[in-house]
Amino acid sequence: MHMILHKASSRGVAEHGWLLSHHTFSFANYFNPERMGFGVLRVINDDVVTPSMGFDTHAHQNMEIISIPLKGSLKHSDTMGNDFVIKKNEIQVMSAGIGVSHSEYNNSAEEDVNFLQIWVLPKKKDVYPNYSQKEFFEDDRLDKFQLIVSPDGRGDSLQINQDAYFSLIKLSKDKSAIYSKYKKDNGVYFFVIEGNISINENDLENRDGLGVEDKDDLKIISSSEGEILIIEVPMLERLEG
Repeated sequence: MHMILHKASSRGVAEHGWLLSHHTFSFANYFNPERMGFGVLRVINDDVVTPSMGFDTHAHQNMEIISIPLKGSLKHSDTMGNDFVIKKNEIQVMSAGIGVSHSEYNNSAEEDVNFLQIWVLPKKKDVYPNYSQKEFFEDDRLDKFQLIVSPDGRGDSLQINQDAYFSLIKLSKDKSAIYSKYKKDNGVYFFVIEGNISINENDLENRDGLGVEDKDDLKIISSSEGEILIIEVPMLERLEG
């Protein structure tokens, strides 16, 4: 079984005063040739933005961008005409396709916002840009897997332009679950949002990551209350179009 473990303390760090960002994979000024992604999963940034601050309007092309607020709220505006606020328990997906510009700001003037920004390489290039967001209830992932992103929007998940599946699970103390892959050739990347978790006998803590390439069923055991983001992705890039 081919596995890769990324401890939280090994991530790249960027401090800009208004922004504290931890990079699981190479990003911006953080470059590590051994951290160029996991299959088509290219970026996991753990961002904390101070009140009323944020990312000015900037452009993306041919990238699937998923934002997951963990604390606070995020104000999104883009050149497709979308102008929304997303908060904890909401998920945002944007297909940049032929090109889109957007801004992301902390919607609060009083508290920090903490969110995960995730980039996935697309299956088809140069599609028309698309935006979607949805609220997912916490009770629906208590001790079970909650599908939040998929290629076809199954189970009321948000649709992505890639054969990728994102799930959340919030485990009670001393609970276990087995994650079974949707596609045999995919790999699975586990990102521990919080808690003390064991995955196939690998002990993980807050913000640790574990990538597994070639095992279909993976056992998760919690020794404390915890929450995990599970990202299942193709391991080879096969661009269409």
